[in-house]
Amino acid sequence: MALPLPSGLVPTEVAFLCEMEMITIVPRQRLESIPMLSGKTPALRPPRRADLPLWLALLLKKQRRANIVPPPWLLPASLQEIVNTETNIDPEAFSPPPPPPMRSDGRGVARPYATTTTTTGRGSGGRNNNERDRDGGGVGDEDGDTKEFILAPPFLPSCTQDAPSGYLPYHWLEIAETLLAHAADDIPGAPEVRALLRDLQEVRAAKMRASTQYLEGGGGVLNLRGVGAMELAESRGFILGVVDGVRKLGASIEAGRREEELGRGDNDDGGDSDDDMEL
Repeated sequence: MALPLPSGLVPTEVAFLCEMEMITIVPRQRLESIPMLSGKTPALRPPRRADLPLWLALLLKKQRRANIVPPPWLLPASLQEIVNTETNIDPEAFSPPPPPPMRSDGRGVARPYATTTTTTGRGSGGRNNNERDRDGGGVGDEDGDTKEFILAPPFLPSCTQDAPSGYLPYHWLEIAETLLAHAADDIPGAPEVRALLRDLQEVRAAKMRASTQYLEGGGGVLNLRGVGAMELAESRGFILGVVDGVRKLGASIEAGRREEELGRGDNDDGGDSDDDMEL
């Protein structure tokens, strides 16, 4: 008999999904482009840097064919800034997520990475749909409308060398643990990074546990802005248990209140009947 599946993603599944994040490497050997389901990988030419999925970067690192460039947020100075923000500047909220990256639209104008521009269709003298697809502006229909692509991790470059420092991406915990386990020699100050990550994880876990106090009234809402994927997977069971306990407690209180009202109503009816008998 199959066991019931847990709700949401478990930590092992989150760790597997984070391997799709793009990581910057410095190749040590020439390697031609590899066709994959998601597209062709860039041709590797030392010492030119390239962005590859994490699983492929780890494979090349294991074969000693590339070195991994740690993202800027994994450096000790950046982690110290984030720990200071979490503990001193804003001790109740989580550090904000990284801002959306910007890209050029081909006309010298910087636009958010996850948004698209409106273009004209083929019938009105504009470019065809295939040309718009190659530009990454979205998929247009015959009437000239453009559908927007809503990009999210791992499709945002939040772990490459161009990622901003001082912000934790969505898969920060699992990527940091993976890089420290398999590419510690490529991370400057790896022992200090481990200590800072441990402190940061403890501080954020305490905030996650303390945030459940807003659920005591039964109508509270948790602010999960800036919480990572692994943190959600590890805290889902605890938070769901708190929510279920609050729901059962509220149901029992409501049942007791109704029984008290019914008993009070029966007492009032009995008092009226005694008065009628005396008359």
